[in-house]
Amino acid sequence: MGFEHVEGTERGSVRLFALSTCGWCKRTRELLEELGVAYDYIYVDLLEGEERENVIEELKRWNLSLSFPTLVINDEEVVVGFDPLSIKSSLR
Repeated sequence: MGFEHVEGTERGSVRLFALSTCGWCKRTRELLEELGVAYDYIYVDLLEGEERENVIEELKRWNLSLSFPTLVINDEEVVVGFDPLSIKSSLR
């Protein structure tokens, strides 16, 4: 999958499934960058074909409603939507 990496402090695996046009996705990215967290993100709406299908299948594992943003932390915790308190507490 074509995740983009953003440098920062490593706090485990932090992956963001987002849409390029989503304001809440943008705010989630801004929050992660303010916190200085290293993370990977992917804009699902910019994908095509098999790559898009694979990413959507992965996203379904964490969020059956396929809503955005979906933040997956250490393959254990999931924060759906822009929820700063949940994001901060999940990143410990």
